[in-house]
Amino acid sequence: MIELTGRTRTAIVEAEDGLSLLDLAMKHNVDFAFSCTRGTCARCRCQVIEGASGLEGITDQEWDRMDPEEFEEGYRLACQAIVKSVDVNIKAINKTYF
Repeated sequence: MIELTGRTRTAIVEAEDGLSLLDLAMKHNVDFAFSCTRGTCARCRCQVIEGASGLEGITDQEWDRMDPEEFEEGYRLACQAIVKSVDVNIKAINKTYF
């Protein structure tokens, strides 16, 4: 299961291999901020507070737009955070820069 918290709504959804956290947020009408869906705007920045091991590794787009300290604190770009395991519970909160 994945718990996604947007700006005004939280939803618990089924994990789906290969989909990003942003894909799942959009599919289930969770109001994550975003502009581009490609990792260039960084508006979909979120903090993964549980289950980061269930996501694919940090992408080049994330390394280009975020600081190493943010990764240490659990931050990812939701459009780049791809589910790799449906057996891990994941909790993510949309925390955009602006």
